Amino acid sequence: MIIKSITLTNFRNHSSFRLECNKDTTLILGSNGWGKTSILEAIYILTRGKSFRATDPDIVKTGTPFYRIELEYDNGEVSAATYDGKTKTFQILDKKSRRLPKKNKYPVILFLPSDLNLISGSPSRHREYFDRIFSELSDTYATNLSKYEKALHQRNELLKSDYVSDSSLFSWNLLLARYGSSLSHLRSEFTSLINKKLNPIYYSIAENTDTITLNYLTETAGLTESTYLKFLETNQKRDIYISHTSFGIHRDNFEFIFNGKPADGSASRGETRSIILALKFVESDIVEEKLREKPIILLDDVFSELDQTRRKALINNFKDHQVIITSVENISY
Repeated sequence: MIIKSITLTNFRNHSSFRLECNKDTTLILGSNGWGKTSILEAIYILTRGKSFRATDPDIVKTGTPFYRIELEYDNGEVSAATYDGKTKTFQILDKKSRRLPKKNKYPVILFLPSDLNLISGSPSRHREYFDRIFSELSDTYATNLSKYEKALHQRNELLKSDYVSDSSLFSWNLLLARYGSSLSHLRSEFTSLINKKLNPIYYSIAENTDTITLNYLTETAGLTESTYLKFLETNQKRDIYISHTSFGIHRDNFEFIFNGKPADGSASRGETRSIILALKFVESDIVEEKLREKPIILLDDVFSELDQTRRKALINNFKDHQVIITSVENISY
């Protein structure tokens, strides 16, 4: 599916905006603070169902009561999302819903400037990044992650209260064990998929024999639901004392290994950028293989962070996709 146009009303700093998109590459030029990233954010909302950086109240233009986004595709289909200050509604043809229907979600590869700092980021930043990728690959993953995070929040709130007991925690333990064991298994599976492709693609960018591995660091590896539950119960008295959940997939991390050493500290700036580019290309390949659709590529002001060799690699790898690029200066592509 190819995006033909996008129209924004009261979306962040855009009172009224319309962009006509090309079938191959669309370049959005503008100074910092103009609202280029907001356009990509709006596209993401109508293709994936939610923003990649904020909640709806933060998105509405200051002083206005609502926002609206419309996407028109090359087949004539129009989809829209409207937030009225309380509720967001998606409209596809004549049907309205509170969530974007699964059949109307479209794969997207999102490349943000902050992604170039992924290797040196915190464990929470790593989990956030890979959760976004894995949720794109699997609806089960996305659903279970949402349910896990809600159960974790409720359990932690209970641990902080004056009414916590072993029996009151039991139902939350069951939910965390159910969804946590499933997510741990899927994270292992998807990490293995990435590692099968990562080195060959890295070689094509860097043109050398450096080796890259993505390690999934977890204390839950291979645990069944029942074993996961036992670990939660074993740690329960400690959790009550410290007022938060000390065991589970919310403590996982992902680490890049470069030539046998952690990439954070051993890979140069150029090597780090090659690793992240390779990861994006791997993500695109896996999404296309699993979902049998070419993803839309959204590149947010990343060209200025790349040298000519890596710019060329980026362009060549995504030449058969619809690509929408934001930049503060004109670029050749």
